Amino acid sequence: MDDVDDVRHSNDLVQRGQKHAWTRKRFEPLPGGPQATRRALAKVEQARAIVLVEGISDQIALEALAARRGRNLDGAAIVPIGGAQALGHFLNRFAAHGAVTRLAGLCDEGEEEVFRRCLERASFGANLTRVDMERLGFHVCVVDLEDELIRALGPATVEEVLEVQGDLGSFRTFQKQPAWRGQKLEKQLRRFMGSADRRKLRYARLLVEALDLARVPRPLDGVLAHLS
Repeated sequence: MDDVDDVRHSNDLVQRGQKHAWTRKRFEPLPGGPQATRRALAKVEQARAIVLVEGISDQIALEALAARRGRNLDGAAIVPIGGAQALGHFLNRFAAHGAVTRLAGLCDEGEEEVFRRCLERASFGANLTRVDMERLGFHVCVVDLEDELIRALGPATVEEVLEVQGDLGSFRTFQKQPAWRGQKLEKQLRRFMGSADRRKLRYARLLVEALDLARVPRPLDGVLAHLS
């Protein structure tokens, strides 16, 4: 290795070390899910905006993105409703808040039809398309939250996050399982992220923290924009 290559190699190592140090500093364990749900419901009575999301990982991702965007969520409550089937109940529950409260929501692609039916039954419109739902503030993740984040980051960056968190070895073991051996890397990562509840919650924030803010998944930015 000549002097020029040696300098380049050294700079490369320094940059990599700095990136990993930054990553370790920002990626810390997240409080348990039930605490997040109670915190959201406690805000509802004073909320000027309510976001209805399927699960706690969606809530965590939106709150983490708002923090990264410098968005103050005072006056907003992001409420995990425990699955798409509960949307109708919560739409009816929060309808009493009237025009002073702005409603929005986030769901997975597989639950889009359930969200659509609930919105139509709650008189938000008829024969709603996805574009109509977005105008109402209800956005759809394709295929789901994890898939959106993995596509935005790219699998190499996701693996880097796994390595920093000490989970890359577990992921390599997962990849050797007969059912997942030879599958596309993105599909393996998505399944690994969702294969344990606590991991799903942790990585909802970790992956948002790793995002380039110029490449944020459109549904997440769309929900936050509706709160303005």
